[in-house]
Formats: sequence, C-alpha cells, structure tokens
Amino acid sequence: MVKVSKIGLYLGEFKHNLTERNRLALPKRIRVEIDGFEVILTRGFEPCIIGFDKNHWQDIAKQQLAIQINEPRGRMLRRELFSGAMIVELDSQGRIVLPDNLLEWSGLKGKVGEEVVIVGAGDHFELWERSKWLKFEPQGQSKS
Repeated sequence: MVKVSKIGLYLGEFKHNLTERNRLALPKRIRVEIDGFEVILTRGFEPCIIGFDKNHWQDIAKQQLAIQINEPRGRMLRRELFSGAMIVELDSQGRIVLPDNLLEWSGLKGKVGEEVVIVGAGDHFELWERSKWLKFEPQGQSKS
C-alpha cells in the first residue's frame, strides 16, 4: 500500500461519480491536504467549483478584506468569492455534499451517476463537469 502524506499542495487529476444526494467522494490525495473535516467550496472563475482547506480560506479572506471597500474591483472580488461560498463537512467516508447553487454554477446539477473531474490546482482543488473540463484542461487549450 502506498502511503499518501501531506505536502501542502493539491495535486493530480481524479474522476469520481456524483452519487445520490449530490455526494462526491474526494480522493485520498486531496483529503490528506485538508486540516479537519470542513472544506470551503465556492464558485470558480470558470464553470467549476473550487475548494479550499478552512485555514487557507481564512488567509484568502484576510487578503480580500484588506482591499479598501471603496475600491470597485475589491467589492466585485469580495462578492464573487464570498457570495457563493459554503462550508461543507467531510463524512467518515471522505464524501462531501455539493450545494445546489454550486451544482448549478458548475453544470453538475442533475448529473447523479456521472463523472466529476477533481483537479488539484496547488493551493486549492477544482470540481468539473467532465465535458467542461475537456474544454478547459491544458491539453484541450493547446489544441484550439
């Protein structure tokens, strides 16, 4: 058995099916990077869901809140980042329940039984509907 140890980065690409009640099992390589049992999920800048460890999310929040509220770009980024954010818990089997608003945003709503692509992206991980990932993945970008 290969030991998976924490390295401080989300790495790799994985495929897991979305199950009933909109549950998704996170791969061990992703779970090992999460401190505790809570994950912050929010809308990605592309049509995907992005996930953060709670501690890293707090660091990001501090950076965003340091931007003056009278700056329009700062307000826009805050709305984008925080309005769609949800705290979700990992269950004992390493699964999370994906919130409806994020399922809609990512194109995963109604896709029970279908494949979700889970992508390590360094300081966060991303959850993609398969056909959308194929358009955005690095190899797909170089083909167009």
